[in-house]
Amino acid sequence: MEDNPVCTEDEITTLVHHFYRRVRQDAVLGPIFDAHIDDWDEHLERMVRFWSSLLRRTGTYSGTPMPRHVALPGLDGPMFVRWLDLFRETLDEFDNPAFAAQAEDFARRIARSLWYGYQISHQPDQPVTEFDAHVPPARY
Repeated sequence: MEDNPVCTEDEITTLVHHFYRRVRQDAVLGPIFDAHIDDWDEHLERMVRFWSSLLRRTGTYSGTPMPRHVALPGLDGPMFVRWLDLFRETLDEFDNPAFAAQAEDFARRIARSLWYGYQISHQPDQPVTEFDAHVPPARY
């Protein structure tokens, strides 16, 4: 763990729980997540470990998210943009600009990586469509 983490563990827990509440209420993303997550409590705990490992360098997460995401049927670029929009809306709840900036940067990279990986897995003979052209610039 770093000496001066950008956020507290409580901030990460709040981020994860509030973000996934938004996701579950979203007309497009909610049904996709609900169809593929059997145990929301376990998923939220895993996501807290994931974000804690990224933002606080805790090393509490180990896993490979790409295979689970590329296995999902019928995803498209706007869904990844919507995921990022909801994440950014959740970051607006925090009065910690360093946390918001770093979390948004990681979220943008994650969304881009998963979208590119998804395309390569599902349409290996097609050119990859850009992600960043559809995403507003970073806010923090």
